[in-house]
Amino acid sequence: MHSNGLFLKDVAGFLGGYYTALAVMNAVAAYILWRRKHQTGWAIVWTAFASALMVLASLAMSGSAAWVPALPQAVRSLVNTLSGPVNYTAGTTALLLILFVFRKFFVQPMVAWTVLNGALVLMGLSMADENFASIVMKPDNVPIVGLVFLLAFFTWVATKQAVVNDERIAQGLPPMEKVNDEKVLVWPDLVYTELICMVGVTAFLLVWAILLQAPLEEPASSVKTPNPSKAPWYFLGLQEMLVYFDPWYAGVALPSMVIFGLMALPYLDFNKKGNGYYSIAERKFSYLTFQFGFLELWITLIILGTFLRGPNWNFFGPFEYWSPYKVEVLNNVDLPQMFWVNLLNRPLPRVAADAPWYAHVGTILLRESPGLLIMAAYMLLLPPLLAVTAFRNYFAKMGFIRYMVMINLMLLMLTLPLKMVLRWTLNLKYLISIPEFSLNF
Repeated sequence: MHSNGLFLKDVAGFLGGYYTALAVMNAVAAYILWRRKHQTGWAIVWTAFASALMVLASLAMSGSAAWVPALPQAVRSLVNTLSGPVNYTAGTTALLLILFVFRKFFVQPMVAWTVLNGALVLMGLSMADENFASIVMKPDNVPIVGLVFLLAFFTWVATKQAVVNDERIAQGLPPMEKVNDEKVLVWPDLVYTELICMVGVTAFLLVWAILLQAPLEEPASSVKTPNPSKAPWYFLGLQEMLVYFDPWYAGVALPSMVIFGLMALPYLDFNKKGNGYYSIAERKFSYLTFQFGFLELWITLIILGTFLRGPNWNFFGPFEYWSPYKVEVLNNVDLPQMFWVNLLNRPLPRVAADAPWYAHVGTILLRESPGLLIMAAYMLLLPPLLAVTAFRNYFAKMGFIRYMVMINLMLLMLTLPLKMVLRWTLNLKYLISIPEFSLNF
């Protein structure tokens, strides 16, 4: 189902208001740049951009479907063709690396403002597609769209402050937090600020509730389940992990390790720099580990589960119709099947049903030996190997116990992206599959 004239007429008023709001936002920004910042050149640029947005708003509200601004169909088809879990994960990882390496460029206010406007205009052009709009404008998903932009904003604020502090520290100056460390009283300064924020948020939620209808559905029924059946947005990352791991690992072991790791951080950290102020240069390893774990292994999974996972939990492109009849042929196989049957052309090791228990245990160990050897090398051999190579300095400063806790937590975290890549590329279901004890990994 693609964009049609009837849909464009229905959404024309909304898109017109959307572009008008963007135009007003840029006009206000241009005024501030002109009067307060005295940046006349940038003020002219954003005034011209606001004028262009008003043209888009006029075209959208013209009432003619042919004039509603939209991405070309060829572009939408190309995006759908290139979409996929591998490209999505590789693309988001590459984007995070680019933003990290060139952070000094992207934290500049005008660069960040340009990126924001580009993203907002791109979303406006995309919402002229019926399939895209049906997902993004769904009442359940509207807050998530806002949260994505809020997350980007606060990440930019923190990164900008870290870049400023790193430059000051390199010049021998104290960080900004040490300069502006004047203490204020909880009453009235903090309480007044919280009260004003509370009133503002309450008013905003009232307006939201009036303008956006609650996504109420029919009463729950065991004979009719939604397709796709999704968890709340904050659990969509966990639901995505359940695709690749058994529930005992994705639902219990891995979240427990995350909680344990966060509790252990103060005891594992040996770097006293960067405490009490924003810094990246002084805490690159901690910064990259957190950003990868939070943004790549959690936020991107939430976005994937919200906007790209459709009926039957299939992966759909941003402009693709969510057809419940889409069938993806996947022949996921376990590592023992790959090793014994596909590689060695032999049947899986078996034993007679009436054999003693130790014969069954020996058969299971033999059958699962490829996966057991891989996991043993990953969890037992890799930590000491890293201790004498890439993490030599960390091992020397942390000591044996703290280093082993840290490196094993990191390796367990990396099992998620590694297993995802193996599933997408090799259709590997489990490295270790022991159905006799309901133990799979």
